Amino acid sequence: MALEIKAIPTLRGKEAERFVKAADKAYQNKGKTDFIKQVKIARAILKKANML
Repeated sequence: MALEIKAIPTLRGKEAERFVKAADKAYQNKGKTDFIKQVKIARAILKKANML
């Protein structure tokens, strides 16, 4: 039994503009991930296992 292929909705007009503005804003405000805590934990584990 085959599944029906559904059409992908396309944004047009004001909805498309609003989506692009929201996407640009989210891209500009993306946060940076700080891995300092994870690196300290990993180094402690490696040191305990005599691998560092």
